[in-house]
Amino acid sequence: MKITTMRQIDRWLGRPICFVLTAIRKCYNFSPFPQRKAPQKAKSILFIKLAEQGATVLADAVIRRAVEMVGKENVYFLVFQQNRFILDVMDIIPQDNVITIPDSNFISMVFGTIGALRRIRKLRIDAAVDFEFFARSSAILTWLSGAKIRIGFHSFADESPYRGDLMTHRLNYNPHLHASQMFEVMVEAIGLPAKDMPRLNMNLPEVRTIKSRFAPDEAKMKEFKAILEKESGTSNYSPLILFNANASDMLPLRRWPAERYVELAKRLIEKSPAVHIAFTGAPDETEQAQKLANAVDSKRCFSMTGKTTLPQLMMLYCLADALVTNDSGPAHFATLTEIQVITLFGPETPVLFGANTPRSHILWKNIPCSPCVSAYNNRHSTCKDNICVQRISVDEVYNLLCELCKL
Repeated sequence: MKITTMRQIDRWLGRPICFVLTAIRKCYNFSPFPQRKAPQKAKSILFIKLAEQGATVLADAVIRRAVEMVGKENVYFLVFQQNRFILDVMDIIPQDNVITIPDSNFISMVFGTIGALRRIRKLRIDAAVDFEFFARSSAILTWLSGAKIRIGFHSFADESPYRGDLMTHRLNYNPHLHASQMFEVMVEAIGLPAKDMPRLNMNLPEVRTIKSRFAPDEAKMKEFKAILEKESGTSNYSPLILFNANASDMLPLRRWPAERYVELAKRLIEKSPAVHIAFTGAPDETEQAQKLANAVDSKRCFSMTGKTTLPQLMMLYCLADALVTNDSGPAHFATLTEIQVITLFGPETPVLFGANTPRSHILWKNIPCSPCVSAYNNRHSTCKDNICVQRISVDEVYNLLCELCKL
């Protein structure tokens, strides 16, 4: 199912459902019948992060902190089926603890959600942490999980989207903190009194380095090298530079102009007789990526879009020297390997979402209207002309690539 469709469902169905469940919760709180009390100390934790698993990479240290608190066998993660891969790569919690919801179509998503909730309620999770900021669907799932400690952001007097009043620990969203810091605050809030919130009597966490690393299987890596040699037409494809020219249909505003990728590729190929360029992307981007590769008009430029599985894409990152990408999931996935990553930011800010690794290199113009999308506006913008990204020149990216790859 397309991200835009999911957003519409979240908006038009999520709001009334949040309203109804909030009314039920308030009635339930005044019920004379015995209720399951919140534990003094959580023994199990559920994270809810359905989409955009690039942010899950930023939560690397936070998931590890949860493991320290309750043990990895007691940490669970709820995610859409197509997005579970990155959790398997990070390998922090058992794969059986990753609970998935199919998202190919609306019907399968509904029945898959029911099945996931049945499993979660049987587990009798103590604490559920909503990592989706202001999405209504995740707030609904957090409440339906049955967890007696529920941590998530609340709108209070802010202009953030309405998502009811379903959390026990209602936090105030701080747009000045890095995403990894916000995630860590949410986890540490599990042990704090709910009545004191949104006030948090705790030290501000540091922006921590991502520790997880992708470790490819040797046999599968050998098989993939054969695929890469076939597509590139050579066994001597180094240095190899990857271009991720799209930013998914979630936020097209993040895209650097496609023709600049073509110009950049031509200049690199002209600069070095050894350099190879490969375009990457999702399967539905195959035709467009091939057009860009054709426009470069060189045997040393080819497309791997639609020709790799997600594990193979990670292997490609292991074999390549650098990745140039719009602000999107691959910018974070690649940080789990040794590749140099150049991320082009525009309508969002690296202050909140930049990866904290020495191999992450960010270009961002920080013009007065940027960032224009945030958790407050559910990442919607009225802008139709992303000059914030367009102001990043080919020269800037080219010079940085030459420095990183020693061209």
